[in-house]
Amino acid sequence: MAGLDTSVARLLGTRYPIVQAPMAGGFTTPELVAAVSNAGALGSLGAAILPPDELRDAIAAIRRLTDRPFAVNLFAPLTPPEVDTEAIAAMQAVLAPFRAELGLPEAPLPSPPPPGLVEAQLAVVAEARVPVLSFTFGTLPFDAAREAGSVILGTATTVAEAVELERLGVDAVVAQSSEAGGHRGTFAGPFEDALVGGVALVPRIVDRVTAPVLLAGGIMDGRGIAAALALGAEGVQLGTAFLGCPEGGTTALQREVLAGAGDATVVSRAYSGRHARLVRTPLLDAISRSGVEPLPFPLQAMLVADLRAAALEASRADLLFVLAGQGSSAIRELPAAELVETLVREAEDAIRRLTGSS
Repeated sequence: MAGLDTSVARLLGTRYPIVQAPMAGGFTTPELVAAVSNAGALGSLGAAILPPDELRDAIAAIRRLTDRPFAVNLFAPLTPPEVDTEAIAAMQAVLAPFRAELGLPEAPLPSPPPPGLVEAQLAVVAEARVPVLSFTFGTLPFDAAREAGSVILGTATTVAEAVELERLGVDAVVAQSSEAGGHRGTFAGPFEDALVGGVALVPRIVDRVTAPVLLAGGIMDGRGIAAALALGAEGVQLGTAFLGCPEGGTTALQREVLAGAGDATVVSRAYSGRHARLVRTPLLDAISRSGVEPLPFPLQAMLVADLRAAALEASRADLLFVLAGQGSSAIRELPAAELVETLVREAEDAIRRLTGSS
């Protein structure tokens, strides 16, 4: 349908202007990425925490499953956080009762990630000639990837960030609205100023940049896709909607939490030390009520990593961290190809209603 034949679809080399969001931490498996790409959308590998060799292997696994375009997503380089032993001890004390419930010892002291990870990841992306490179949390040097043929997508949460990304030469801007699940990509200005809903954010960005814009945030069905296009976006990025796919890395318990979340998602630093939208749980509330500041990113994530794993193993939904966008209760447990087909059909139906066409 003409309404879905947009500049973003042509830029990405996909049938539809739909991008499966890159969710790090094992959720975007090679099987999910390939299934989405084979269905005519763009699958994305959340590779931000993968060491270079694992990234290389994941790219090879995707290529064994599809010959269609796909994306690799990385985090922009960040200044290593300082390790404050007193702050760590304070957060350990908050987590201690929950660790005891799960039979866990005190977590070892977290340490900053090794330097040079992003540079090594970028070298793999260029070497593998990945079709699409996307990034968040700021900017990164993508010249080598572009020279190797990658299309470049950067994440913006404000108009100023979108303008900066275009100045740097990205091919398209992913506008992350306040409804979006997962980590906030804000990199220019206060976090609080960047919580802008998609209805307000997309038209403002579209009016200021010439690069095509994709809306990411709270889109769970084809009506959301049609709405994004009506706002001026040329494409969409969906993350939470794909967490119900069996090809992905979610567990039955995580899908159950997503389906039962209703509107109970909050933006908090409790998960990783960086603001992220996730499902509200008793553990999250306890950390928030404690008055203890979460450790800087990614030290907080390292401190709670074994707690997250143990809670999953013990089927303790109350002790989970589940990143999710607003509208997560609309999640559908469908194979990826069927979900893409359903989203397209719903979007086409919505566009027909809007235009009055038969």
